[in-house]
Amino acid sequence: MPTKKEDLPDTIKRSPKKAQRTFAKTLDSAEDQYGEGERASRTAYASLKHSFEKVGDHWEPKDEKGPSDPRAKNPQARAGKGKTFGGVDYYGNTKKELYERAKKLGIAGRGRMSKGQLAEAIAKKQ
Repeated sequence: MPTKKEDLPDTIKRSPKKAQRTFAKTLDSAEDQYGEGERASRTAYASLKHSFEKVGDHWEPKDEKGPSDPRAKNPQARAGKGKTFGGVDYYGNTKKELYERAKKLGIAGRGRMSKGQLAEAIAKKQ
């Protein structure tokens, strides 16, 4: 049975229709292939993160499609290899852009953080 809007996670319900369709179609396909559960959900989020970035409590389109973090680029991602930043587009943002987002979120110590640390802190805060 196709995924309905009311069955989507809240962050996706607050996102553009395209993000909702991408997630729902991928989830339906993954559930057909893998069954319901974590693997299907991970697959749907991976598909969403290719074109969208989590910003606060919703997902926004990325300027350029592609992997958002080192784990998404790694063919051994399922083995837990590579770093992930919870939907923050590490590759699509400059350190300065991540710094500005961290500033808006009130993240302390951001001036001493690396790009990766900024992405992690943003992911935890939003």
